Amino acid sequence: MEFLHKQEIEMVQRQLDFLQEEYKQLQEERDNAAKEEVLHKQQIEMIQSQLDLLQEEYEKMQEERDNAVEETKIVQSQLDLLQVENKRLQKERDNAVKEADELRGSAGRRSPLAFSDFFLLELEQATENFSNSHKIGEGGFGSVYKGFLRNTMVAIKILHPQSLQGKPEFEQEVAVLSRMRHPNLVTLIGICSEKSALIYEYLPNGSLEDRLACQGDTPPLTWQVRTRIIGEICRALLFLHSNSNPIVHGDLKPENILLDGNLVSKLSDFGISRLLIESNTNTLVYRTEYPRGTFAYMDPEFLSSGELTVKSDVYSFGITILRLLTGKSPINIAADVEDAIETDSLHLIIDKSAGDWPFVQAEQLAKLGLRCAQVRRRKRPDLENEWKLVESLMQTASLSVSPSFKSQLDEKGIPSYFMCPIFQEVMKDPHVAADGYTYEAEAIKGWLDSGHGTSPMTNLPLPHQELTPNYALRSAIQEWLLMHP
Repeated sequence: MEFLHKQEIEMVQRQLDFLQEEYKQLQEERDNAAKEEVLHKQQIEMIQSQLDLLQEEYEKMQEERDNAVEETKIVQSQLDLLQVENKRLQKERDNAVKEADELRGSAGRRSPLAFSDFFLLELEQATENFSNSHKIGEGGFGSVYKGFLRNTMVAIKILHPQSLQGKPEFEQEVAVLSRMRHPNLVTLIGICSEKSALIYEYLPNGSLEDRLACQGDTPPLTWQVRTRIIGEICRALLFLHSNSNPIVHGDLKPENILLDGNLVSKLSDFGISRLLIESNTNTLVYRTEYPRGTFAYMDPEFLSSGELTVKSDVYSFGITILRLLTGKSPINIAADVEDAIETDSLHLIIDKSAGDWPFVQAEQLAKLGLRCAQVRRRKRPDLENEWKLVESLMQTASLSVSPSFKSQLDEKGIPSYFMCPIFQEVMKDPHVAADGYTYEAEAIKGWLDSGHGTSPMTNLPLPHQELTPNYALRSAIQEWLLMHP
């Protein structure tokens, strides 16, 4: 009996062990299943994340494709416009070359003035290979550098190689300036055919625009100097317009008026100037479908009709007068000045930095500027009819200069800038020194040879002792001497 009981116990024990083993195995299987479930869940999440990324990438690619299609359309549209513009520029270039030939023909009575053809190597040496340290300006079709060329300080304008627009402007400027000399037109010293470069006399006081903005902390221009500049530009325009086939500058503005060491103004940038020919209506006019210039100074009728006449320069001259008078932006300046005159408040908008403008002279200049800046071309005056007023204003301004400045005319009526500051006589061979002032060559060379290292005018040290021939002034003096024997 006891034996049977023992056997039963052992059998139960074995069953219990088997069940425990089975339980342990099931537990392991459950744990493994749980781990696999977590792993599967992670895999599912990872796959879902990849699906989301792929979906996002797909949508992005679709958007890029749509954008690419749109950009292709835009590029095609721009390409079409550029092709049209290219044809227009080619046509303008052909017209400009034709006009340049006509200009040469019409100016046949004027002998071509001597100027040099420089080598590219000379220009590279003068500007240290067109270093940015020599760059003094950036124009619409090229860059301007200052350089020392054949013992002369010059300004070098370089045409951008890719500029279709620049080539006809280059040819037009050469055609105009190689035929004309005037004390208030910038002097073309030479060209560089290899580089399509123009070499001008260097004018140390920069542009009138820079001086009105007092760039580089330069002192404001006095009202006397501003009045003289108005007269000088008027004189330059009269000279251009007086030919049988007049030349219209086409882009007159303070930025294109340069100032020498004595603040004498010179009109520059003749790239879009035009030779006028007689139309069917016996009017001297140039017609174009694409008016160009600087909007705030452009003749409104030229903008609307494409007809350029000498009265277009008169409009630009009027806006320039008002800028010199008020120092204000050219936008709506005529309306502002007209308003001020009507409300007796002109004195409030006159540029105070120029000094105490005599009100009568200021009012005369304001009204002259408004007459010139009339919207309707037929209402603008002929400059030759205004010259007497301008000349009297210049003389009044010269008499009002403070004792520290020389008057523009001496007692014999000789313009003071014709006189050598050292010899005090009319110059025969004027040269510009490093101080920006012009002297008789013999006088300034004697000054330097005697050991002076300072300016005769300012007593400040001279940065160098090189001298630049002032061809424009010499030409002006010779013309004046012929008229005043």
